[in-house]
Amino acid sequence: MKDVYIVDAVRTPFGRYGGALSGIRPDDLAAHVIAALVERNDLDGADEVLLGNANGAGEENRNVARMATLLAGLPVTTPGATVNRLCGSGMEAVIQAYRAIAVGDASTVIAGGVESMTRAPWVLPKPERAFPAGGQELVSTTLGWRLVNPRMPAEHTVALGEGAELIADKHGVTRAEQDAYALASHQKAAKADLTREIVPIEGVTRDEGIRHDTSLEALAKLKPAFRKDGGTVTAGNSSPLNDGAAALLLTDEAGLRGREPLARIVASGVSALEPRYYGLGPVEAVNRALAKAGKSFGDLTTAELNEAFAAQVLGCLAELPDLDPGIVNPDGGAIAIGHPLGASGARVTGAVAHRLAAAGSGTGVASLCIGVGQGLAVVLER
Repeated sequence: MKDVYIVDAVRTPFGRYGGALSGIRPDDLAAHVIAALVERNDLDGADEVLLGNANGAGEENRNVARMATLLAGLPVTTPGATVNRLCGSGMEAVIQAYRAIAVGDASTVIAGGVESMTRAPWVLPKPERAFPAGGQELVSTTLGWRLVNPRMPAEHTVALGEGAELIADKHGVTRAEQDAYALASHQKAAKADLTREIVPIEGVTRDEGIRHDTSLEALAKLKPAFRKDGGTVTAGNSSPLNDGAAALLLTDEAGLRGREPLARIVASGVSALEPRYYGLGPVEAVNRALAKAGKSFGDLTTAELNEAFAAQVLGCLAELPDLDPGIVNPDGGAIAIGHPLGASGARVTGAVAHRLAAAGSGTGVASLCIGVGQGLAVVLER
């Protein structure tokens, strides 16, 4: 098995729903980060491009990885494949690239993900019978359950926000704790210098969702978004809807060509659990990845735990008592930065790699929860 290195990691700024990136197609967002990697690293090509995407119903259809590869100007002989593990799609692409290089199927792979939640289309299902007399309902594909199989048990199809409420119930996470966590995410992101990873696009240079002036008082005024009575999860302590793309350059030792890598991928872990508790998916994924890497929580110097909801992160930390909260998301997380579903896994992996490179040494883990009850994690070291 070959060692696999992350040479570089880039991403677009993440835009708000209907915001600064709403006019840019997802295949163009993906092409932008691929082209940036090619230019920054003087690449003449790659053995393959793998991209994660959670929707696949709009302009990113027809294999967005292949479309973005062509749009980015890579040789037409460069293959591309799109993978879908919902919120973990970007990390799934990185893991698949890692495996391909480790077993010798490739030497250099570009892996990442993309999502335009703004441009996700409405879909019109075909009727069961031809020429229906009544109307037909359009369904939004932006986020969450749609076109649900009627055979699926109801407890498996709870809304994402209700899943966060269930985790808050399970671990006694209060509204005040969630709001305090959300405020800290914005404050850390506002102070962070992320120029090492962000490649501006059409004049946008910073993540659009970071609220520099938010406060506990402002967050406390927001009404619960998912439970009318007794709810604690609000728009303020949840990740927003976003647009963006991220990509990493992975190689074996031969592919380094004298370049200093950011970090080495050591191991990955995947888990599954009750869909309604999807937010706790990172717990077992992190444990499995660390075990495969032969590492303990005491070895970690930095960590990324994607912030789908504050309640979800706090629930994971409650079930990972040996993980130091002080090393988790030191530059803020998705509550502030944003969570364009297909791109987030690549973003958090790249963030850990850049942080390890800046420190010069250390071990880090990146992880995400995934809708329908899964979790992913990767362990990196330098």
